[in-house]
Formats: sequence, structure tokens, C-alpha cells
Amino acid sequence: MNASLTSEFAGTGTLLRFFLRRDKVRIAVWAASMGAMYLYCMTALADVFGDTASQQARASLMRTPASIFMAGPGYGLDHYTLGPTMANELLLWFCIAVGIMSILQLVRHTRAEEESGRAELVRAADVGRHAGTLAALGTVFVANVVIAVVSFAALQVGSLPQVDNLAYVTSVALTGMVFAGVAAVTAQVTEHARTASGIAVAVVIASVFVRAAGDMRAVGGSLLSFFSPIGWAQQMRIYVDLRWWPMALSVASILVLLGISAWVATRRDFGAGVMTVKPGRADAHASLASPVALAWTQQRGSAIAWAVGFAIMFVASGTYLGGDTLESMVGDLVAQNPIVADVLNPQAIAASFGGIMLLMGAVCAMAYGISAVNRARTEESAGRAEVVLAAPVSRWRWIAAQLVPGVVVTALLMVLAAKGLWLGQATTGGTAVSFTQFVGTGLVYIPPILAVVGLAVAIYGWVPKLGAVPWIFVAWGLVAGMFGQAFSMPTWVLATNPLLMQHTTGQTGFYWLPNVILDGPHNWWGLIILTVLAIALFVLGAAGFRRRNVPAV
Repeated sequence: MNASLTSEFAGTGTLLRFFLRRDKVRIAVWAASMGAMYLYCMTALADVFGDTASQQARASLMRTPASIFMAGPGYGLDHYTLGPTMANELLLWFCIAVGIMSILQLVRHTRAEEESGRAELVRAADVGRHAGTLAALGTVFVANVVIAVVSFAALQVGSLPQVDNLAYVTSVALTGMVFAGVAAVTAQVTEHARTASGIAVAVVIASVFVRAAGDMRAVGGSLLSFFSPIGWAQQMRIYVDLRWWPMALSVASILVLLGISAWVATRRDFGAGVMTVKPGRADAHASLASPVALAWTQQRGSAIAWAVGFAIMFVASGTYLGGDTLESMVGDLVAQNPIVADVLNPQAIAASFGGIMLLMGAVCAMAYGISAVNRARTEESAGRAEVVLAAPVSRWRWIAAQLVPGVVVTALLMVLAAKGLWLGQATTGGTAVSFTQFVGTGLVYIPPILAVVGLAVAIYGWVPKLGAVPWIFVAWGLVAGMFGQAFSMPTWVLATNPLLMQHTTGQTGFYWLPNVILDGPHNWWGLIILTVLAIALFVLGAAGFRRRNVPAV
């Protein structure tokens, strides 16, 4: 029995070392990025909300249903210092980020390897049935530990209690491992890596909604909050009234999910999943007889999910704009705090808030566009691009077919964000920002978004190995867009952010985009330059793809 059990895990150590060597750059980038985000968030919150009046004004904002939905249950609002702010407003987003990272890493080393056929070659050696999954989990565990260590070091800057800092980073790491366990199960259940990742990410989204519903039922959360792994982390009441026992729920869930994954793995054929793929039609419909139709069929699932997420997020955000709700909650804060006044225009608080939300929408839409470009690389590395190109399909046509759905959906996401904000405002009786101002601002953001997506296309066409570079603009666009002018960053630094918008009415300094939502005099040259640049980068990328080898080596 023991010998049989040992054979099931044979080769785990070798695979673990191989996975870690393969992912060392990814882990380092994730750890550095997360550490930088912790450091930036603490610094920004301490600078912007450093006095008692500012903190309590922000606490009032966090008591609204929309804030509870997008943040946390609201522990510590009576004494809303840096620690409770970090726990209440940012823990959710750190858990989501690490959860998605864990899912992608786990599926990358399990179902993706099995789907490509490489795992079968590995299993031909002296490697046990569960070795690959266990090694993948070990890799994700190491990644979460490294991120936790770097994050803990970053938290030391804030002079926060050490034990709470430890609880913070540990809760995030455990939440990531819970979702890795979910991915371990979905990787056994489905036949395709994309489906496995999609279902696991859907669980993350469901966890956010369950947590939000539970927190809105009662102050500090309700029983429903404990049906979400993210809720377990938030219910630890870090920096307020620390309690460790919710962490046991995460540990128990990890063990249960690993047990389920192992049980399913012993009862399915290698290469197959529990969920069998339903056979399609013998003959494809005429509407599918084109590369564009094929690309859209592959991308429509994620496009629909993003659209639904955008609709919910921006309609909820738009409810802040109803009546004089926003002005009554943050009006005094804006008047007293010059840094906040640089972010929210005192003469148009609602319009400034709408602009900030559309900036966030632009950053998210940019992320979707970059991901759509990366799908083309996935098709190429999986060998499916070669099959299509073997038919009478030119490279120009294939790359255009891969990009058109992503570009169209990216633009539609910005329009959806604008309409969602307007609808949320309208449902609560708000009239501060017109429909034209919302949609106009959303349309203005499309050229800079496509310029960054065009950069991703150019890199894919010429040097695919540098595909991670465009993601820098995603993080920088949000940071510089919100706080660049408030923190008086140099003009040349601001110029590197394509999402930089005219900050106040009549501003004469450098900016790329006109601020339609503030209805001031506008300079459209930056928008024209970005539009031309986006077109040039798309053409450059397509030309590079036409010249290089497929697949790229």
C-alpha cells in the first residue's frame, strides 16, 4: 500500500524544481508588483488621508452600499486610520489579484500541459499520477510565500502592528491557495485549459458577489459573508480586532479541494475530463466560414463575462452620483484637503468622480485588449495558427481576424462603462453629469487604449517574448492618471501616460486628452496623435508577423 502510494507521487520533487525554474521570472515580477502596490497604496493613503477629518469623511463614504460592494464589511470605520483603511478597502483587491495569479499558474502546469501533450511525455517516465498536480501546487505555494514575504516587508513602511501585517499577507496568500485548489479541481473536470481557468475565475467573481451580499445584509457582515473565501480573509478584522480562527476555514477548504482533485484524477482517463465535450455539428454553419468568425467563437465567452462585469461595476458606481450624495459626503474633505482637491475638482465633484471611474474603466479595457492580443500568441504556440494558415488564409487576414474582435470589444467596454455610470446616476435621481458627457469621455479614452493595444500587437509581431511590456502601461495609467498631477510629477513623466487627461477647465499644461466631462476648452491634437500612433502600431505589428517564423522560437 505504501509503495503504491509512493509511486503515485514519484517525480514530484523533480517536477517542482523544473516548474520553479520555469516560473522564476513570473514569480519575481508578481512579487515585485504586489510589493510595489502595497508600498504605493500606503504612501498615497497616508498623504491624502493623513488627518482625522479626512479619514472620517472617507469613512462616511465607505458606509454606502456601493462602497460596501466594492470594498469590505466596514470594520474600524469609527476610527478610520491607515490600518483599517488598508484592510477594508484593499484586502479584497489583493485577494482577487493573488487568486487569479494562483489560478493561472496552477492551470498552466496541469491542464495546459496535459492538453498540449507534453504531460503525456513526462508521464512516460517514472512519474506518478499526482506528481504534476502536487508540483504545480507547490509552485503556487512558493509564489504566494514569496509575494507574502515581499508584501510584509513593504508593510513595514507604514508603522502598522507587526502581528496584523503578518495576518494581512497570510490571509491573502491563503486565499490565493484556496483558489488554486479550485483550479486544481476544474483542471480535472474539464478538457481545456481555457475552460478550467474560466470556471475557476468565475468562482472568484462569485466569491466577490457572495461576500458583498453578505456584508450588505448587516453591519460588519452576516452569515452569508462566511460562504466566500474572500469573506474569510476580511472577517479576520485585521488592524481592528484581529481574530485568527477564520483562517482555519481557508486551510480546511484547501485540504478538501485537494482531496477532491486527487479523487477525480484517479477516476478519469489521462487527457480527458469529467465533463465530456459535446460533439458539434458535422458541418459548420456558413457564418463560421471565416477566420474572424473562428476568433470570435473563441473569444466570446470572455467578452461576455467582461461586459457583464463592467455593467455591474459601473452601474453600482453611478449610484454615488444620485442627488447630492457625493457632495455631502466628501465636499468638506475636498475643501480642506488640497491633494484631494487635485483629484476631485471642488467645482464639479460629481463630474470628477465620474471621470475617475471612467479612467478605471479605461485601464480595465486596456487590460482586456492586451489579453486579446495574447490570445493570438496562444493560438500560435498551440499550433492552431499553423493549421489555419495552411489553408488559403494569408497572414494579414489571420492576424486581422485575431485582432478585430478584441478591438471591437475593447471599444464597446468603454461605451458600456459610460452608459453604466449614467444609468446608475439616473436610477438614483442624479443629473450632475449628462449622458453626452459620459459617452463623450468614454469615446475619448478609446484612442489611447488602442495605442497601448497597438504596442502589444507590434511586440507580438516582432518580439513575442516581450509580451509582458504593455502591462506596465496598465498599472502606470491608473497611478499617474489619478495622482500624477496631485503629486506634481514632472511633465516628462506625465507624458509617458497615454491616459493623461486635461485635469481642470482651461488647464494649459501638458495633457494628451481633452476632459469632455468637465466641458472646458479642449485641445484635440493629443487625441489625433494617439489615433495615428495606434493605427501605425497595428500596421507595424501585422508587418512583423508577416515576416517572422510561425510559431516564433
